[in-house]
Formats: sequence, structure tokens, C-alpha cells
Amino acid sequence: MGIRFGWLSPVIGNSGSDYRPIAMYQQDHILPTALPHFDSLWIADHFYGFDAKTDPFLEGWTTLTWLAAKFPNVMLCHHVLGHGYRPPALTAKMAATLQTLSGGRFILGIGAGWREKEYLAYGYDFPKPSVRFGQLEELIQICRLMWTEPEPNFRGKYFSIEGASAPPLPEVVPPVCIGASGEQIGLPLVGRQADMWNGFPKGSDDDWRRKVDIVHTAAVGAGRRPSDIEISQTIEHALPESDAESAELLELLARKVELGVRHFVMDFGHPKTPEHVGRFVEQVMQPLKAANA
Repeated sequence: MGIRFGWLSPVIGNSGSDYRPIAMYQQDHILPTALPHFDSLWIADHFYGFDAKTDPFLEGWTTLTWLAAKFPNVMLCHHVLGHGYRPPALTAKMAATLQTLSGGRFILGIGAGWREKEYLAYGYDFPKPSVRFGQLEELIQICRLMWTEPEPNFRGKYFSIEGASAPPLPEVVPPVCIGASGEQIGLPLVGRQADMWNGFPKGSDDDWRRKVDIVHTAAVGAGRRPSDIEISQTIEHALPESDAESAELLELLARKVELGVRHFVMDFGHPKTPEHVGRFVEQVMQPLKAANA
């Protein structure tokens, strides 16, 4: 598999966007220019923002479905769903529906959740990490059953279903992208269950190599091929505005390719115009793809 690029569109509206959700602005002014060049579109899953609760913040499933209808030629993924926000069978049903409506473009991006205050504000339980990741693993198992069997049953430690149907079953089973970074619980789960792993570039290159090794070791232990797991990384960076900035960003991403990254999720924040999208495509994306074809 070659190198792929995703575009992360922020759903928050704050002072920098005149309190209009950035995804709405980008839908009008940025994405029509950008997305023909990108492989995937990513939307966050929270219920309110990080500056003030009164700042507009769009719900993730609704927003991704809205954008799926407007941009029919790009893969779709959340960055990433907090599994505790929705019951497993409901998540499976929603995913099956969006996969059908989008023509097979949906990736289930999901994680164990981390924002305790948000969970509690909405009346959701927020157990310890070992429990949340155990629940996440059962949710993934339930989803795959509901995507492939007409009336599946499942009884686990945390969740159960009895003949839960999700018609129409998707013709293409959605890949599962797990967002995780914990080396004791989260990354071994990635190795056992994920089709894609989304991580953040925290720490040194050696730290990243160690995390990749944990994922691959767990994959082998589960009877899987490490190469079956696509490694993605979220990159927060402004669009380059000069040849020098493009060269610097290209060098950064090329080093990450050497570390095993194959799918870059680019968070460019809130560019006001598509002026520099073409520069990124021509001077960063295309050379990196060509070098790793």
C-alpha cells in the first residue's frame, strides 16, 4: 500500500472562526479544492469544545454523514469515536447505514475515550482504562458480527446482543481504525483487532518505534500479519506558504514514512483560503507519494 493522506476538518467554532464551526466554513471554501487530492476526511467526536462550553461544536456522526453526501469520492473516518458515547449495537447499526449510504467509504475510527468530564456531564459511566479497553474490544467484535451475520448473538463480560440485526448488511465490511497510545492495554488491542492504528507523534522516534513494535508483536500473537495494520499519524501543521516551508514539511513526513507511517491525517487548523492547498499537494503530497509508490 502506498502513502495516503487524510484531511481533518475541525467541528469547533471559536473566536478564530467568528464562532462558526470550521467544518461548515471549510465545506464552503476549502474542501471543494482540497478533497479531490486527499484520500480520506476525518471528523472529531466530542460534544462540546475546549475553550467554553457555549462555543459551537458539531456532533461527529451527523457532521460526517453531512459531508459524506457533499463529497462522494473520499473515505470517511471519525477522529476517533468515544465508544462509551453510544451503545455497541447502535454504533454497529449506524456504521452499517453510513457504509451503505456512502457506497462503502466508511472507516470506523474508534477509541476507549479519555475526556472524563464530558462523559460525566452527559450521564455516561467512565470506568478505569482496563475496563474501557475491554469494552472497546467487545464493541468491535459486536460490530463485525452485526456487519456480517443476519441475526448475531454475543455475550461478553460487558456487553451482549441477542439477534441484533443491522440490515442492509454492508457489502464492504468497514475497516476498523483504533486510536490508542497506551503501551500496556491500548496498543496490544490495536495489534489484535485493528485494520488501522491512528497515533499522535508524541515522544522521540525511538518511542514511536517501540509503540509500533508493541502493535506488531500483538498482531503476530493473534495470528495476524503486522502488514495488515495500516499505521496512521495525526500531524498538526499549518499549510506551507513558501518553498522552504514545503521542503521542511516534506522532510518531516519522509522521516515518518521511514518510521512506518502510511496514512497522514493532516490537521491544518483553520486556513481562510485554499490558496496554499495546491502548494502542499504539489510540493509535499505528490513527491512523497511518488517516492513511496
